Amino acid sequence: MPEPTKKDEMSNGEKESVATDSSEAPMPTPEISLEVSPPPAEQPVETEGKDPQPIEVLKPVQPEPVENGSKEPEPEAVVVGAKEQVESVNSEVKEEAPSPCSPPPPDKDDDGTTNTPSPPPPPEDANTVKKLSIELPMWSLGEGQAPEDLDKPVDTPPLSSLLIERPQGGSITVGGDISFVAKVEAQDLLRKPTIKWFKGKWMDLASKTGKHLQLKETFDRRTKIHTFEMHIIKAKDNYAGNYRCEVTYKDKFDSCSFDLEVKELEQSQSVDIRSAFKRSSEGHEDAGDLDFSGLLKHRNQREPKQDETPEVDVWEILKSARPDQYEKIAFEYGITDLRGLLKRLKKTKKEEKKSEAFAKKLDPAYQVDKGGKIRLVVDLADPTVELKWYKNGQEIRPTPNQRKFIFEQKGTQRILVINNCGLNDDAAYSVAAGEEKCTTELFVKELPVKITKEIEAVKTTVNERIELECEVSEEGAQVKWCKNGVEVPTGPRSRYRVKSEGLKHWLIIDDASKEDTGTFSLMASGGTSEAKVQVELKPLKIIQDLQDMTVLLGQPLKMHCEIFPGNVPGRWYRNGQLIQSNDRINILQRAKNHRLEIVNSTIHDAGDYTFVPEGYTQSLCAKVHIVDPPRVHLESLNFPDNTVTIVAGNKLRVEIPISGEPAPRVVWMKGERVILDSGHRVRAETFSDYTSLTIDIAEKEDTGNYKIVLQNEAGEAGASIKVKVVDIPDPPEVPLVTEVGGDWCSMTWEPPIYDGGSPILGYFIERKKKQSSRWMRLNFDLNKETTFEPKKMIEGVPYEVRVFAVNAIGVSKPSEPSKAFVPLAVTSEPTMLVVDDVTDTTVTMKWRPPETIGAAGLDGYLVEYCIEGTDDWRVTNKELTEKTKYTITGLPPEAKILVRVRAINAAGASTPRTLQHSILVKEVIEPPKIRIPRHLKQTYTRKVGEAVNLVIPFMGKPRPKVSWLKEGQTVDPTQVTIRNTDCDSIIFIRKAERKHSGKYDMKVEVENHVDTAIIDIQIVDLPGPPQCVKIDEVWGGNVALDWTPPKDNGNAAITGYTIQKADKKTMEWYTCIEHYHRTCITITELVVGNEYFFRIYSENMVGLSEGATQTKDSALIVKEGMQLKNPEYIDHDFKEPPKFTQPLINTFAIAGYNATLNCSVRANPRPKVIWMKNKIAIIDDPRYRMFSNQGVCTLEIRKPSPYDGGMYSCKAINDLGDALVECKLEVKGGFTFSELMQRGVPLHLIDKYMSETKVVEQPEK
Repeated sequence: MPEPTKKDEMSNGEKESVATDSSEAPMPTPEISLEVSPPPAEQPVETEGKDPQPIEVLKPVQPEPVENGSKEPEPEAVVVGAKEQVESVNSEVKEEAPSPCSPPPPDKDDDGTTNTPSPPPPPEDANTVKKLSIELPMWSLGEGQAPEDLDKPVDTPPLSSLLIERPQGGSITVGGDISFVAKVEAQDLLRKPTIKWFKGKWMDLASKTGKHLQLKETFDRRTKIHTFEMHIIKAKDNYAGNYRCEVTYKDKFDSCSFDLEVKELEQSQSVDIRSAFKRSSEGHEDAGDLDFSGLLKHRNQREPKQDETPEVDVWEILKSARPDQYEKIAFEYGITDLRGLLKRLKKTKKEEKKSEAFAKKLDPAYQVDKGGKIRLVVDLADPTVELKWYKNGQEIRPTPNQRKFIFEQKGTQRILVINNCGLNDDAAYSVAAGEEKCTTELFVKELPVKITKEIEAVKTTVNERIELECEVSEEGAQVKWCKNGVEVPTGPRSRYRVKSEGLKHWLIIDDASKEDTGTFSLMASGGTSEAKVQVELKPLKIIQDLQDMTVLLGQPLKMHCEIFPGNVPGRWYRNGQLIQSNDRINILQRAKNHRLEIVNSTIHDAGDYTFVPEGYTQSLCAKVHIVDPPRVHLESLNFPDNTVTIVAGNKLRVEIPISGEPAPRVVWMKGERVILDSGHRVRAETFSDYTSLTIDIAEKEDTGNYKIVLQNEAGEAGASIKVKVVDIPDPPEVPLVTEVGGDWCSMTWEPPIYDGGSPILGYFIERKKKQSSRWMRLNFDLNKETTFEPKKMIEGVPYEVRVFAVNAIGVSKPSEPSKAFVPLAVTSEPTMLVVDDVTDTTVTMKWRPPETIGAAGLDGYLVEYCIEGTDDWRVTNKELTEKTKYTITGLPPEAKILVRVRAINAAGASTPRTLQHSILVKEVIEPPKIRIPRHLKQTYTRKVGEAVNLVIPFMGKPRPKVSWLKEGQTVDPTQVTIRNTDCDSIIFIRKAERKHSGKYDMKVEVENHVDTAIIDIQIVDLPGPPQCVKIDEVWGGNVALDWTPPKDNGNAAITGYTIQKADKKTMEWYTCIEHYHRTCITITELVVGNEYFFRIYSENMVGLSEGATQTKDSALIVKEGMQLKNPEYIDHDFKEPPKFTQPLINTFAIAGYNATLNCSVRANPRPKVIWMKNKIAIIDDPRYRMFSNQGVCTLEIRKPSPYDGGMYSCKAINDLGDALVECKLEVKGGFTFSELMQRGVPLHLIDKYMSETKVVEQPEK
C-alpha cells in the first residue's frame, strides 16, 4: 500500500500540506511528457475550509533499467493537496536515475515539511508538463515488460568484463532510425561469443528481425574485436522502453541495459482513448516487429475509422458499465490493448456518490508521530443519527479510567481523539452512521532514536573487566551493539552481557581477552556511536617448566606446565609440527595450568615438544623418549587359532608384523631346526616391520608348529603359528548295499582314512550297470551322511555303485565299486481274497495272484490269522504255499478270526491282503448243487484210445456224499476211475473204449438233501468199409456204382464216402470225389479204351475207414461209333510269380483283444509266405498265429499290447520271384512297465516301447 502524505487537523482549523525539501539539490528534468486533464463531471477542487478533499493523481515514473537483478518501480498513486499536484510529479521524476550505466544519485532526506498556502499551478513548460488533467495519461512501459513484473528481480550469472564498449541509451522521434553498438575483445577467446538482445526482461529480439529491426555482427581480424550492432528503423512509439544486451562465452557472462525513448512529433490537447489503447496495427503488413499484435491471428474485419475528435466519451461508458462488459465495449470502439486499459481504469478515481449521512467524510489517510495526538473528524448531515467508531473492524468503546480514545462533539462534527499514539495504533479506522460507513488509515511514524552520550574509548589488559556505556534520547529504545561492524552475540553462553537502565545502555565484558580488541559501536535508529577498545597482554612468568620424559610404548604421556598470567591460550608443537586435539590427544587449560595428555603413546610420539603461549615470544621445551620392547603381532593375520592352511603343491608366504625399538633380531624354528633365509624350498626373511616364512611347494610334511623368537635391547618375545597343509581326501571305503527295492537300494560306507587335512564336506555317489562302463552321477548336491538311497533303477538289472569324498580342497578318487546287486521289488498284494469253506475246526481261503509280480517272481504265499479283537497274527503255513488256496486247521470251534495273505519273493513280503470281515469257525449246512460245465450238458464225445478226464464241480456243506451209476448199474472201478473231493468229482478213463460209452448218473447227498446230474459219454471209432460195392452200368465214358452202408459205423453217424478209381494197367488209385453222402454215384469222363476198378471208403466224425471195399469186376470203356481223332493241345503254362490281389490295410487294434491282418496272393507254384514286423521275420512266436488258405494269408495277433504296434509286412516267395505288402498297426491302450515285465518282454524292447508311447501321446495332446 503506498504511504500517503502526512496530513493532520491543526488546532486553528488550518490544513497542513506537504512540500518538497528546499535543501534538495535541483536535478535536470528528463524529457518525459505527462498529460493530466480533469475528467468530466468531476467536482471542483476545494482550496478553502478546514478539510480539503485529497486528489488522487497518477505518478508516472520512467521504468528504471534492470541490471544485475535490480528492481524496476511501478507507478504509485499519491494523495497531495491542490498546490502540490504538479510539484509532486516533478519531484518524482527528479528522483529517477537518468541512465542505467551511471551511478545512482545520492539519497535525500524527505523529513522536512512546511505549511504553506496553496499557490497557483506553475506555467507549462515543454520539458516538464504539457497539460494538467486527471485524464489517464498516454504513458506506456513498452510491450516487452508488464507493469506487475517490474518488481521481480532478474536472475543473471555473475558479471565479467567481456564488453569493451557498451551500448548507450538514446532518444529518437517517431519514424526515426537509431543504432546501438556493443564490442567484445577476442584476444583471449577461442571462438565467437554469443550475444542476445532483449527488450524488457524476457522478449528475445532475435525472432523479431525484419523491416524495422536488424541485427549485424562483424569481426576485425587486425584488432581482434567483435562488433555487434542493433539497428531500429522507422521507430514507433511503442518501441520505447528498456533494452538489454547479454554476452556469454563458456562460463563468462556480461550484460548491459540501456533505454530507448521515442518522442512524438506533436500531441493534441484532447486524446482519444481508442487511439491511446489501440496497438500500432492489427497484425497487418506494416505492423511493428516488436508488437505482439503481429503474432495474433488475422481477422477479416475492417479497421474502425480513427477520428481526431471522439464522437462518444468511452471513459463515461466504462465507468458506468459493469466489469463483465469491459471487453465488449473495448472491442466495440476498437480498443485492442484491453490489459493496459483495465490497469489505467483501475487507477482512476471513480465519481463518489453524494453521501446522505455524512456531510464530510474522513480523509483517506492520516499520519502522526509516535507519542503524538491525532483527531479524526467527520461532519454529519443528520446529527441525530447513531455513530460508531471501529478499529480494524472492532468497535471502539469509551473507558472511564483510560484516556486513550476520547469522543467529542462540536455541532454536527463528531471527533475521535487518539492520545499517545503508538505503533499498535497504526491501523484502519472506520465510522458508521446508520447504514453508511467511511474508512481511513492511520500511519504512526516512529521518531528516530538519537544518541545523547557517546561511547568512550577503553584501553586495558587481559582478564580485566570492560564496561562500555552509551546514552540515547528515548527510554526503552531498541539498540544494537556491534564489534567491527558485526553484531555482538548476547546469548546465555556469550562472553558479552548487555544491560539497559532508563536512557543508558551498557556492554559488559567480564574477562577481557586480546580478541576483544576492536571497534565497538552502538546503533540506534537516529545515529551510531563508536569507540575503540584495546586489550594488551601482561608480562609472561613461567611458574613450572616442561620436564624431559621417558615413556613405555602404549602407556599414557602427560606433560604439564604453569605460567602467569592465567587464561592465556597457547599451542603445543612436536618437532616443529602443530599438535591438534583429537580422540587420542587431549589439550587442557585451567587458569595458569596447561596440560598435554596422550592416551596411548606410539613411536611417533617421541621427539621435541614445545609449548608457545599465544601472543608471547617465549616458549617452553622438553624431550620425550619412547621405549618399545619387541612384539609379534599375530592378531593382525586374522588366522583362527594362529593356523595357516595351504593346499598341497601351492606356494605359502606368511608375513607377520613385528615391532620393537631398536629393530629386533628374528629367528624362525620348526621343532629344533632353525629355518635360514638361504633355504631353497623353505626359507625365512626379516624386514623392518615384518618377518615372513616362505614355502615354495607345500608338502604334507610341512604341517607342524613354527616358532618365532624376537630379541632386542628392550627384551625378548616369542610366538608360534601352525601350518596346515591340506589335500584332497583319500577314497572312501568300498560301499556296502544293505537293502534292495524294486527301483532303489540302500547303501552305506565308511569315511576315508585320511581326510586331506580338511573336514569332509560330503560325498558324491555314482552308479552304473554291471555290463556298462559309463558311470552316472546320482547327486549334484553334496551328501552329508555316509548313507544314500539310489533310485530310479531298472528292476532285474545288476548295478554297481561307488563313492567320492569331497573336502574344501576338491574331490577324491572314487572308491572301489560295490558288489553287484539286482534291484528287486516285492509283489503287489494278493487279490480277491475270499472264504472258500468253513468247518468246525478249519477255514479254507482262496485268492488270486498279485497284479504286479516283478522281476523277482513269486516264491509263494504266507497265510496268517488272528482271533478277532487281538493283534496276535499267527502263521499257519511254515513253508510257503504256491497254491492260491489254503485251509487253516486246528481252529477253535465258534471262534471269530481274521485272515490275511502275503505274497513272498526274493525281495521280501508284499503288503498283506486282509479279509474285511471276521470269519465264524462253524460249519453251516448247505444244500448240494451240481454245477455241470457247459460242454458236459451235451453228449461228451471222445475217440477210442483217448483219455477221458471230466471234472464236475458241486457245492454243499458239510462234505457231500457222491455216488455214480452207469445205465442204472454201479460203475466198474476197474474200467472207470472216480475220485471225489469236497467240491468236485472226477471221472477218469486212461484209455477210452467203445464200451465206456453210455449215460452216467451222478448223485450228491448232504444229509437229506440230494442233487443229481446225467453225463452222456460217447466213445467213437473209425467206421468199417461199405458193403457190397458193385458196378450197375457202363455207357460211354460213364460208370454207375452202387453200395450199401458199412456194418460198423464206429459208434458215430456216417458223414460221407470217398470214391477212388484205378486203371487196370497201372493200378494207381486216384480220388474221384470226397465227402459224398449218397450210396450211389456216376463216375464220368473216363478214358475210352481203359479198364477201371473202383473202391469206396466210409467216413464218420473220426475219419476214413481203415479199409475200402473194391468192385470185383472192372469196367471197360469201349469206343462206340466212328473213331474220333483227338487234336493235340499244348498245355497252358500256369506258372506265375507271386502277386498280391488284396493288400494289407492300416489297422487300429484295442489292447487285450485279438487282431487279424489279411491279404490275398496269387502265384504258381504255391509261394512261401513270410510275415515280418518292423522288417524282422516272425518265427515261432506264441503271440502270433499264421494261416494260409486258398491264397488268403492271415496273421492273428493274440491279445496285443501297444508294444505290438508297428509296421507289419507280408512277403510271398516262389521260384519266379517275390512280392511284399505292408501296413501299419496301432494299438490303443497300453500296458505298464510291470505288466510288460510280467509278460516276459525283453528290457530293451520295453525301453523302446515306452519311448514310442510318449512320442505318440504328445501329438494327440
